[in-house]
Amino acid sequence: MENAYARSVPEVLEFFSVDSSRGLTDFQVAEHGRLYGKNVLPQEPSTPFWKLVLKQFDDLLVKILIAAALVSFILALANGETGLSAFLEPSVILMILAANAAVGVITETNAEKALEELRAYQADVATVLRNGCFSILPATDLVPGDIVEVSVGCKIPADMRMIEMLSDQLRVDQAILTGESFSVEKELDATNVTNAVYQDKTNILFSGTVVVAGRARAVVTGVGSNTAMGSIRDSMLITEDDATPLKKKLDEFGSFLAKVIAGICVLVWIVNIGHFRDPIHGGLLQGAIHYFKIAVALAVAAIPEGLPAVVTTCLALGTKRMARLNAIVRSLPSVETLGCTTVICSDKTGTLTTNMMSVSKICVLHSVDRGPVTAEYHVSGTTYAPEGSLFDNSGVQACQCFNLDFFPFEQSMLQLEIPAQFHCLLHIAMCSALCNESVIQYNPEKRSYEKIGESTEVALRVLTEKIGLPGFDSMPSALNMLSKHERASYCNRYWESQFKKVSQLEFSRDRKMMSVLCNRKQIEIMFSKGAPESILSRCTSILCNADGSTVPLTSNIRAEIESKFNSFAGKETLRCLALALKRMPLGQQVLSFNDEKDLTFIGLVGMLDPPRDEVRNAILSCMTAGIRVIVVTGDNKTTAESICRRIGAFDHLDDFTGLSYTASEFEELQALQKTVALQRMTIFTRVEPSHKRMLVEALQHQNEVVAMTGDGVNDAPALKKADIGIAMGSGTAVAKSASDMVLADDNFATIVAAVAEGRAIYNNTKQFIRYMISSNIGEVVCIFLAALLGIPDTLVPVQLLWVNLVTDGLPATAIGFNKQDSDVMKSKPRKVNEAVVTGWLFFRYLVIGVYVGLATIAGFVWWFLYSDNGPKLPYTELINFDTCSTRETDYSCTVFSDRHPSTVSMTVLVVVEMFNALNNLSENQSLLVIPPWSNLWLLGSIVLTMLLHGLILYVQPLSALFSVTPLNWAEWTVVLYLSFPVIIIDEILKFLSRNAIRTRFNFRFRRVDLLPKREVRDK
Repeated sequence: MENAYARSVPEVLEFFSVDSSRGLTDFQVAEHGRLYGKNVLPQEPSTPFWKLVLKQFDDLLVKILIAAALVSFILALANGETGLSAFLEPSVILMILAANAAVGVITETNAEKALEELRAYQADVATVLRNGCFSILPATDLVPGDIVEVSVGCKIPADMRMIEMLSDQLRVDQAILTGESFSVEKELDATNVTNAVYQDKTNILFSGTVVVAGRARAVVTGVGSNTAMGSIRDSMLITEDDATPLKKKLDEFGSFLAKVIAGICVLVWIVNIGHFRDPIHGGLLQGAIHYFKIAVALAVAAIPEGLPAVVTTCLALGTKRMARLNAIVRSLPSVETLGCTTVICSDKTGTLTTNMMSVSKICVLHSVDRGPVTAEYHVSGTTYAPEGSLFDNSGVQACQCFNLDFFPFEQSMLQLEIPAQFHCLLHIAMCSALCNESVIQYNPEKRSYEKIGESTEVALRVLTEKIGLPGFDSMPSALNMLSKHERASYCNRYWESQFKKVSQLEFSRDRKMMSVLCNRKQIEIMFSKGAPESILSRCTSILCNADGSTVPLTSNIRAEIESKFNSFAGKETLRCLALALKRMPLGQQVLSFNDEKDLTFIGLVGMLDPPRDEVRNAILSCMTAGIRVIVVTGDNKTTAESICRRIGAFDHLDDFTGLSYTASEFEELQALQKTVALQRMTIFTRVEPSHKRMLVEALQHQNEVVAMTGDGVNDAPALKKADIGIAMGSGTAVAKSASDMVLADDNFATIVAAVAEGRAIYNNTKQFIRYMISSNIGEVVCIFLAALLGIPDTLVPVQLLWVNLVTDGLPATAIGFNKQDSDVMKSKPRKVNEAVVTGWLFFRYLVIGVYVGLATIAGFVWWFLYSDNGPKLPYTELINFDTCSTRETDYSCTVFSDRHPSTVSMTVLVVVEMFNALNNLSENQSLLVIPPWSNLWLLGSIVLTMLLHGLILYVQPLSALFSVTPLNWAEWTVVLYLSFPVIIIDEILKFLSRNAIRTRFNFRFRRVDLLPKREVRDK
């Protein structure tokens, strides 16, 4: 029944044909079970393992690599090759692809856990009325129409419509669903609100929420998927994971590279058609196959096989650094996504605030000697821990141990050493401890204080602990010597042991107060707490803080107290309670409503869900970095705006007109108005889970990269839909499983550090991508020129594979350790469609790549023409090597099979790329400014790479496998001469880049991007 909230109780009961006094019959239960289904969240069939594996290979670059491996294997078999050499290249390629596929499968498997953990929020059992009898049944057996009884501590087993109140009130904590700071009072009347959200449905009990006060009966209206919790599950199911900005760029790069590779391979094959019949090949078909092998080698050279592994490694290194910042990354690509985040949609309750109701202000009457003078105290501490102090604004000292930035009061505050010495504060502590049904305890496993019961009552418990006990001067320090378990409620237990509770009047909506009769040493006292207007109207006297005397509550004093109440509740949007007492006749055992008059007013307390201390600076840092923060909450607009003012990060805004919207207000706007509102929005209130997801989608359609923070079940769909979902460490398991990152310390400020790390990771990622691109351009130029000039093969495929995976991979990974720029959080977020390598940079790395290729060819040719160990052939003999066997020569044709020239060219390629790795310490800064030792990991990787290269040169089985041979000192000298100039060339290009040439080049060639841009974000 979808609109049960708008129907009266008789209409709902009639709809399900149920008698509220007898419940459903067995026949009706069976019939309703058949019609509506079971009360369970159905298990979605998981993706088969084989499909997950195949999905990892659905990438153009991967397909090209697989094709290259297969062709290489087939050609090796066709040429009669056997043993390790025939299988090495395809095997290594396939092993790399398998490793990357494994990472992808593990990541996707983890994502499905969020749906399973929603089941934890379903109740286990329910008290159900059937056939006129109550029984406790498994919650899964409930069907629509069942009459269920709920009481304090019950988890609601299904969505239900209230039909009968069995106590004065029923209050439910539905923060996991709506994010509201306070528990919600439920009622029986129908709701006639247009476009009602969960917060408006005050007669509905939602599945998974918890009863914190009262007892009632309700009729089940929705089970399983047809509940509020079920709609969250459905929302999570329809949310597909979008590719991260970097993943999109790498995909575009793959498509671009595939076209280039195909073009070059075909070109090389066509250019050499005339050489197919050369005698050295033994025939047309063999010649065609030979040059086809060269084309395959070219493909291997052009594809950066190590790129996926290096990207994964760099992101993994970033996650390790972020873990030290208390940001636990669940999805590797999300690390980089942080770097281009433009909007953070932050849940208010539990994220910007502590979600721990705390008393922040107290107002009492100080004295009446010179007219009514009130005393106002400010209370520090924002959690359930019994830690905090009271401050009086009448002093001249400022207490440095209290952060005043978040409270709009005077900076001159005097800390009270022993608050319990003041009469009103002492009686406030007594009343708070005795008029209270909540419990606070220390959880050693979580190392935190936890509550059971109503948040406002817990706040009063904590206030009692902060006020302490009277009697001796060492009280504050004595309390601190207790264990945390004992300290949690020490003062409360003291007052409960001093006063024996005799009778109690529960809270009711008409009285808006509760009272408890206590006995102590033959004295009967009634303590009362409730709404200030209700308590004040029943008071005839008031307690003075200065001397403990009781004076008549005159109209002037009443006006002064009411003025303070209006200030607390209005401007400061505090939730206020008034406390009072009354001396009762000796021997009275029962309270009646008539006793709640002629009370003595003790004081007024104002409480709130306080903002976290570090939030203000974190939000200001986001603004400096060009990141907009939108506060999203289920609370009402006034409360949210007050919290934002209290945070202090929005002081630059005179008011929130045009910046603050409720979900209903936003939905009523026209399309164009919504677009404008989204660009200015700062606060979004009265939202339910579907609204959060809608906000994320709307911002993404405006090309924003959205990070969503949250901790409740209600946040899960939006966390999953956002570009990066950030859950609180203390949040629900559902929120954490749906997120990409978890803040272990629940610190909003950690997001800022994570964003900075994300930007640094992206910068380093760009550096090693450029490094690998320039290296691969060099390899392509080398093979293409060799084919074009008609000289022997300079490098064989297995050598190219070694260079790409090992000698390129290690330095590229080490580039990920480049230090973060000092101004990384002072620049605006990069645009999503920004190319990784733009026109000028592509030109720079094309120049470097061409030099790498030329140097590699030069080393090869040098050995044949000039080396003392070589044949010292004329150049014409070298380019006519393929006709050697048909001519008479003064040298042996076997010289063209010598492994020395390819070893020299391979070593030149390795060493020149080591020098090029040093060029990538910075995009534009000279090595004189950022020296090589600024990244010791890079130096270490270069040393390790050269040791590995030496290993394959000088260890016999390896040298035979890679078709190389040891080099002498003269050959190493030539290698260094040919390699070092790459640093000089790049230093010149960096110098030009730091000057006006870069701007002119980008203007002239602004469309020449290695990675094509997209004008519209794909969603």
